[in-house]
Amino acid sequence: MDAKNVWVANDDGSEIIRAREIAGASLDYDGNVTVRLTGGDSSAVTIAGHRTHHEGSRPDDFHRQLIRVISELSDAAEAFLVRAVHDEARGWRWATEAL
Repeated sequence: MDAKNVWVANDDGSEIIRAREIAGASLDYDGNVTVRLTGGDSSAVTIAGHRTHHEGSRPDDFHRQLIRVISELSDAAEAFLVRAVHDEARGWRWATEAL
């Protein structure tokens, strides 16, 4: 996967990381999605966390959905931003937008 033009933002938009720097993704018991970054320091960034009670649970495979979206966008000619969003009708999902 060559995701040089794909970026991932945390759910409040305060952090943005390059998708190709992601070494792994996990979903914890609270529904937070954390990605581990490549490199010597093994940094981790929570990109979907701290949901409010009215937002409901995230899907059990939400971290896998993220990897799938990144993989689908990896061959795109333009740059994309991926972030977790919640709406009442569709629940939690990964939204993409061209940069």
